[in-house]
Amino acid sequence: MAAVPVEEAIAALSTFSLEDEQPEVQGPAVLVSTERGATNSPIEYSDVSAYRLSLSEDTKALNQLNTLIHEGKEMASVLYTYRSCVKALPQLPDSMKHSQADLYLETYQVLDLEMSRLREIQRWQASAASKLAADMQRFSRPERRINGPTITHLWSMLKLLDVLVQLDHLKNAKASIPNDFSWYKRTFTQVSVQWPDTDSMREELDDLQIFLSTRWAILLNLHVEMFRVNNVEDILQVLIVFAVESLELDFALLFPERHMLLQVLPILVVMATSSEKDSESLYKKVKINRLINIFKNDPVIPAFPDLHLSPAAILKELSMYFQKFSSQTRLLTLPAPHELPPREAQEYPRHYLIVNHIGAIRAEHDDFAIRFASSMNQLLLLKSTDGADIEWCKEVKGNMYDMVVEGFQLLSRWTARVWEQCAWKFSRPCRDTGPSESQELLASYSDYEKVVRYNYSAEERKALVELVSYIKSVGSMMQRSDTLVADALWETIHAEVQDFVQNTLATMLRTTFRKKKDLSRILSDMRTLSADWMANTSKPESEFQSLQHGGDESRANFFYPRPVAPTAAQVHCLQFLIYEVVSGGNLRKPGGLFGNSGSEIPVNDLKQLETFFYKLSFFLHILDYSVLEAGLFEGKLQVNNQSTETIVKVLVKSCATFMFHNSNQEGNDLGFLWFREFYLESSRVIQFPVECSLPWMLVDHVLESQSAGLLESVLMPFDIYNDSAQHALVVLKQRFLYDEIEAEVDHCFDIFVSKLCEAIFTYYKSWSASERLDPSFLFALDNGEKYSIQPMRFTSLLKMTRVKLLGRTIDLRSLIAERMNKVFRENLEFLFDRFESQDLCAIVELEKLLDILKHSHELLSKDLSMDSFSLMLNEMQENISLVSFSSRLASQIWSEMQSDFLPNFILCNTTQRFIRSSKVPLVPVQKPSVPHAKPNFYCGTQDLNSAHQSFARLHSGFFGIPHMISVVKLLGSRSLPWLIRALLDHISNKVATLEPMITGLQEALPKSIGLLPFDGGVTGMKLVLLRELDTTHFMQTAPWLGLLPGADGQTLHSQNGGDSPVVNLFKSSTAAIVSNPRCPNPTSFYMMSKQAEAADLLYQANLNTGSVLEYALAFTSAALDKYCSKWSAAPKTGFIDITTSRDFYRIYSGLQIGYLEQSVQLQPNNHDMLGDSVAWGGCTIIYLLGQQLHFELFDFSYQILNVAEVEAISITQTHKNPYFGQGWDPLLEAMKKARRLNNHVFSMLKARCPLEDKTACAIKQSGAPLHRIKFENTVSAFETLPLKGT
Repeated sequence: MAAVPVEEAIAALSTFSLEDEQPEVQGPAVLVSTERGATNSPIEYSDVSAYRLSLSEDTKALNQLNTLIHEGKEMASVLYTYRSCVKALPQLPDSMKHSQADLYLETYQVLDLEMSRLREIQRWQASAASKLAADMQRFSRPERRINGPTITHLWSMLKLLDVLVQLDHLKNAKASIPNDFSWYKRTFTQVSVQWPDTDSMREELDDLQIFLSTRWAILLNLHVEMFRVNNVEDILQVLIVFAVESLELDFALLFPERHMLLQVLPILVVMATSSEKDSESLYKKVKINRLINIFKNDPVIPAFPDLHLSPAAILKELSMYFQKFSSQTRLLTLPAPHELPPREAQEYPRHYLIVNHIGAIRAEHDDFAIRFASSMNQLLLLKSTDGADIEWCKEVKGNMYDMVVEGFQLLSRWTARVWEQCAWKFSRPCRDTGPSESQELLASYSDYEKVVRYNYSAEERKALVELVSYIKSVGSMMQRSDTLVADALWETIHAEVQDFVQNTLATMLRTTFRKKKDLSRILSDMRTLSADWMANTSKPESEFQSLQHGGDESRANFFYPRPVAPTAAQVHCLQFLIYEVVSGGNLRKPGGLFGNSGSEIPVNDLKQLETFFYKLSFFLHILDYSVLEAGLFEGKLQVNNQSTETIVKVLVKSCATFMFHNSNQEGNDLGFLWFREFYLESSRVIQFPVECSLPWMLVDHVLESQSAGLLESVLMPFDIYNDSAQHALVVLKQRFLYDEIEAEVDHCFDIFVSKLCEAIFTYYKSWSASERLDPSFLFALDNGEKYSIQPMRFTSLLKMTRVKLLGRTIDLRSLIAERMNKVFRENLEFLFDRFESQDLCAIVELEKLLDILKHSHELLSKDLSMDSFSLMLNEMQENISLVSFSSRLASQIWSEMQSDFLPNFILCNTTQRFIRSSKVPLVPVQKPSVPHAKPNFYCGTQDLNSAHQSFARLHSGFFGIPHMISVVKLLGSRSLPWLIRALLDHISNKVATLEPMITGLQEALPKSIGLLPFDGGVTGMKLVLLRELDTTHFMQTAPWLGLLPGADGQTLHSQNGGDSPVVNLFKSSTAAIVSNPRCPNPTSFYMMSKQAEAADLLYQANLNTGSVLEYALAFTSAALDKYCSKWSAAPKTGFIDITTSRDFYRIYSGLQIGYLEQSVQLQPNNHDMLGDSVAWGGCTIIYLLGQQLHFELFDFSYQILNVAEVEAISITQTHKNPYFGQGWDPLLEAMKKARRLNNHVFSMLKARCPLEDKTACAIKQSGAPLHRIKFENTVSAFETLPLKGT
């Protein structure tokens, strides 16, 4: 098989796309790694000697200083993360005092390991102070006073001094170190009794004790070392002038450099003032007002994550150790942060607090994002264009370089804002937590709570979240573009350097420096060490020598851009040579870096040198050569000559990408917001609760504020945990810190997912409830806008499938879906529990709440994959099986009907409502208490809850048509027949209960006896008016039942008399499974097959079912047939028996007139107790027994009304019948009302079930199912239907 060329393989890789639809709402995805990234060249400045400059001694010292800086940072990490070991040591009880010696030995061994680290720090600081002092003294020698240190050397001195100052601060602030040492010395005294020759160890312990107990011991030792041989005032003043001018001119490109200058400047001022020579000489070069302004502008300096420094406090404390400095009253009167006057204390927050700058920062972010995207589009267009113009290429790539540099500067400036605000907050703890908080409660808060938890207002937290989002989004945007901009960066840097050394310097050599041999030699050296003549296409390298001898050189050199940038040594040498040209190497001259007024260089040339000098400073922040050199010198590439150039290009590009990541990570590292080591020690606690953790405070603020603009940034604060974990492993190198971060992240992320899901559920529930409000209701309100829901941006979060957290990838979408399924089920359970604790009138409220919940599910399902709502509803109703018809809701409705509705409610025919009888004694029913839940389990918000509850109250206290509609909708076609059958069985039982009572009334017909209410059958009659066709259910079941749509709306069977598809499916599956010899229990599969047959019959029967009312009347008629001979006896003579008839209509007629008389005479009357249910029950029985005509002919009240109507005709206006006084009027009105009601009942019954078709009505197809189901596990709802004549 032929090998694929490397070029084709690389081109094929470029066609793969790893992008998906996941939105970018998280910071750069940096996995936690314990390996140290290469940020410095492995050969450092060793290649300087190859350029034959007088920098060998300086570069050797520079390498030593850089090594010391790296070691010192590791020492600072040890001190910062130091925690007391004594707290963890066990204490022996009195019963084990005999083992005290063993305990001392074990304690000594534990503490000796920690003390060995402190001894190492003590030895290292002595060595570092000695080397720094020696380096300073070297530049104080007379022969080096002109040729002073380079800019790189000055920075290295200041950085090492900063490390020493940090170590001193850490040693002074850690109270646990002296405490542990005292225990260590005590145990050493106990265990060293038996040891020989312990004098040297005791002497070492004494030295360590002096070192640990003496404040500013490191700084005092450095002062002694610097002034041991000769004075170093000159180099100290050079450092002070350099620091002051760097701060005033903003020469520090990144914020750590600026903070470092602010930290060391007070130390330099104190040490320079305390020299034996003229201490006032410093203030002749640097006016004291300049120092005061710098210290006043930055009264708080961020030094450590949870510890700030104050220049004023440092100066005041050091004045006690340096007596000569104590005379500088102007510097010593500077107020510390806690001593600021009220006016100044109000002015400084305008500078330190992010909330005062967030508007400008937002504008900067938006403008940069637009311009960066535009530059990226131009770069992509350039890459897709063949043969593009070289000048246009240079312009596009140069613009891209400028955008990257601006991005780094923005990240540095914004991160500095966060650092400085934190430092200000730590220096100014909150004085109160609110107007209602007492001083006793404030005193109970820990110091860390006062500076973090209660020290950030809501607006400040919002601004901090926004700024963190900007930092992370810009960092992520720049990281995503790394592979595209890498070549452009390297080529632009190469072009900048080559344009300067080949064109600008050539012009200077021909004009300004033509007759100045010394300066001309320096410029030639600059060209020699950095010019890339291989890229030059206009002149060969041999013509380079002629540049110094004139000639026609007006045309600028042209060179191809190459991704080859200068090394760190080349940048260092170029800066040195430029400064040699400008200042002659003498930093002691007045005028600053490029402000030397005595220079003979023209202003234009000086400006060009200054511009290029500053560009060189930033090159080192863009480039990282360690990976490149490792790849080129250590990598063994086995490729042919043709592919070598391609591989080198890919390697260079990957190296550029890696350096881009390093610079980008340093710019958006916010891990310091989590660390709290000093406050853990001062508070004497193991760890603070998560409510005090600033990253979690920001996440919680976004969730609680419900701000649509911040919601998409809710994951950004979690990147702080990523940064802090990276810092703990890579910089601090402490596993226990990472473990604490991991534990907090696990806990906080669980809380975050829970709160986020609650917020999502509340939003979609409120959205659904708002849409379900009646538009006319909203239109009639003046403040209807409070029921509208502001849109929230949850869509982006719902698409997050890869959340990077501590090196792990978390599927947030899956977690949200899982929890939302649980929340919806809990909401359903709550709604059912709430309904079960109320009466049947709450069915309308339940139906509305379930409808809102279902609509919420529909809205959320557009963005999230969830379980179907019908599945969850069936689970909560315990109605999953195909042949399960008695659901939880149906059982509860029937239970309510039995225990409360049927005994205690009466019918009002006028309003078509069942109302609770006020006179019937309420049967005490044991019900659970009404459960309470959050507003989102109702309608989302309190306002929406109030609105929907006002509608729900309109349907409380009665049971009418809206309630019946709700019952039909909720039960559906599966459970509704079960409920109807239960009601019909109840009617049948009531009829059976009436039989002995009717018999007794027949025997004592002349007597007036009350009639029990027959209110059970009305419910079934009303349901027919409310039955709706469940089209969705039919469409779901029809294919499985083998039903096909036919012409004219007819339904056809596709099996031609065979089994339906669902039966065939289960039968074939059962046969296949049972035929397998490994089948353990075939009985269960046979049972499933039988259940499928039963479900097929029931569903097809359901599709053929007609009127529910007709079936209910047929059922009641069949139940009455067994009593027909007693209640409707045929006359013996063949004529109607008027006087001796004992048929039911005669019984009811007597009861009705007695009922009417009592209703008129007694107050309150019987109608308030029984309502219109008596008429409906009695007339229904009379009609089904075929006695309607007899009743209308021989009813007592009808006869009275007939008589009254006849006599009323003969009444004149002047003469009234004495029998028609006022006492008869109420009774006659009651009789008329009863007759109208009876006629209404008879007309309705005759319309729905004609009397001449009564026999057919009981068995016809539209009134009862044809199939007779006999299955042992499922009792048919119609199995016990009484037949005619039984």
